[in-house]
Amino acid sequence: MIIWMQRHKKWLIITIWISTIAFVGAGFVGWGQYDYGDRAGAVAKVGTVEITMGDLQKGYSNLYNQYSEMFQGEFDEEKAKSFGLRQQALKHLTQQALVINLAKSYNLQVSDAELLAEIKTQKYFLKDGEFNKAIYKETLSRNSMSPQEYEADVKKELLIQKVLKLIPVDTKANELKILDMATNVADKIEYKVLSAKRINVDTSDKFLKPFWETKQYDFMSEVSYDVEYIKQDKLALEFDEAKLSMHYNDNKTRFKDSEGKILLFDLAKDKVKDALNAKETKKEALRTYIAYKKGKLENANIQISTISASSNPFNAKLLEKLSKLTSISPYIKPFMIDGYYYSFKLVKTNPSQPKTYDKAKTEVIDIFIQEQRRAKLLELAKNSVASFKGETTDFITGNDIEQLTELSTNDAKEFLMALFTSQNKRGFIPLESGNIVIYNILEQKLLNNTNISSDNPIVRLKSAMFNEGLIKKLQNEYKTEIFIQGL
Repeated sequence: MIIWMQRHKKWLIITIWISTIAFVGAGFVGWGQYDYGDRAGAVAKVGTVEITMGDLQKGYSNLYNQYSEMFQGEFDEEKAKSFGLRQQALKHLTQQALVINLAKSYNLQVSDAELLAEIKTQKYFLKDGEFNKAIYKETLSRNSMSPQEYEADVKKELLIQKVLKLIPVDTKANELKILDMATNVADKIEYKVLSAKRINVDTSDKFLKPFWETKQYDFMSEVSYDVEYIKQDKLALEFDEAKLSMHYNDNKTRFKDSEGKILLFDLAKDKVKDALNAKETKKEALRTYIAYKKGKLENANIQISTISASSNPFNAKLLEKLSKLTSISPYIKPFMIDGYYYSFKLVKTNPSQPKTYDKAKTEVIDIFIQEQRRAKLLELAKNSVASFKGETTDFITGNDIEQLTELSTNDAKEFLMALFTSQNKRGFIPLESGNIVIYNILEQKLLNNTNISSDNPIVRLKSAMFNEGLIKKLQNEYKTEIFIQGL
């Protein structure tokens, strides 16, 4: 799904670019810490409309929540970064600003009555089906927003919708009929599944090694790092009452009970002692690191290890830090791993290089088998398609997956999608599973079902294309200035 969304990111953004009201109640997500009330500091200006850092952060949060919902919660900051979500958020906001400039040029406005009517429809503010003012204020407060901020955002969205409704997108009757006809064609087919698993492949060295020789740079060893490191043991020092009391008084808000109340000194004493020992442990780790770096460390337990992506007894953060070291700057100052401070020195970087045939053989076999099966199965399909004998179906449409009893659900979906876009009466369709389905369309007929509705793909597609064309025109009308780097 990630690959599909990255490939179709342009159209995905067009379909969601005017929908931001729904972020309330979903919770905010963002990079770093930010006060949503602080709207000062423009990050961009479009025509006469400024985009603040607060706008950008909320736009990012909204997009993040929408993607997270699409991925059913399987979405994180790494995926957000790979999707360029921050850049998407700014693009989204500049598109909104372009339309708002257009609205201003026509003196379009949103009345208080229109605003109130919209807010009363938001499910987050309803109790027993009715708008509840107390819930409204509480929900906004929980999301670090004032009513004034939220209402300004809602007005902006309503204004954008008002502009777009001025030029409605209609469909012609013939377009709907064509769509209806295309989705109601049913085929009676004869088909046969050629299974990749039934193709035997000779994987002896006689055939496998020449294959590896042509692809040996596809089978590389991992980059690894030879390191020295020092682990700092946790200190367990004793402190007098005065020192404990001083640290408690300076940091008492850090010592709370399970209900979030600040503990009295006598009850917090053990926690205060742990905090002081943690502080002293960090200082000792830094002293050891400095002495080690200067070559003045005596009687230290310096350990050695070789670390790679697949062999890492520490964590991914260390691997990232090691990748940035050089022979000129080989040290990593103390940082915490699993509750302990570690200092590291890079001794040697072992670069990636082609694996020997024996080490690569296990990986090579799998790829070799796949390629050989694909080639042999394709040859078999070409030789069989003109005269094969297979299973015959009733009249089926693109939704009749269960009628293809010889195929798995995924293979059936893929086959039917390809079948109903093919121009060939007889042919074969390779599937991602490695199997190939050869088919012959015996008969076709048009069903009496109708799929015509006001909410149909043609309307959505034409609306998306119109929005894109409008934005391009407005970009020529209003100047866009970006004030922060990296966007």
